[in-house]
Amino acid sequence: MQLNFKEIFTAFMVLFAVIDIIGSIPIIIDLRKKAGHIQSEKASVIAGIILVVFLFLGKSILNLIGIDVNSFAVAGAFILFFIALEMILGITLYKQEESTAMSTAVFPLAFPLIAGPGSLTTLLSLRAEFRTENIIIALILNVIFIFIVLKTSAKIERLIGQNGINIIRKVFGVVLLAIAVKLFAHNIKALFEIA
Repeated sequence: MQLNFKEIFTAFMVLFAVIDIIGSIPIIIDLRKKAGHIQSEKASVIAGIILVVFLFLGKSILNLIGIDVNSFAVAGAFILFFIALEMILGITLYKQEESTAMSTAVFPLAFPLIAGPGSLTTLLSLRAEFRTENIIIALILNVIFIFIVLKTSAKIERLIGQNGINIIRKVFGVVLLAIAVKLFAHNIKALFEIA
């Protein structure tokens, strides 16, 4: 096992930027209001498991079902696009009649918000450049940070107030929309190059 702190730090920063848990605070607050409570531990652990499993088996799983990484990323871009529209327009696009804390912890929080197409495809890119153990440590550090943000989302909400949340929600909705468009454009271009 060769630990390289430069690799760990770089992988951590790349994943931190792609997961963008700080930018997801308005979504987390909104989900907490819809479900009544978010199981921070379960959401963090499930997201961490999805990310680690995908690190090792991602390409194989996608190849097994006949999906390439680019198609997977395009599908994920659509999900992010609709979440962004909900944030910007203040509408609900998908129904959540039986929304429980557990179901919210899994969808859409653990997947696709935390362990989304961006972070999953980023993991495949990092694996080509860095040693696996360094990526795993970077992942664990990100999951710990995600847990802290999820656990303190109520305090963050009290600190910035409803107007602050509404402003942040709209701003990060636009940012999420831009990420979705970039993810879509980059991967559609790659799909046409393959074809």
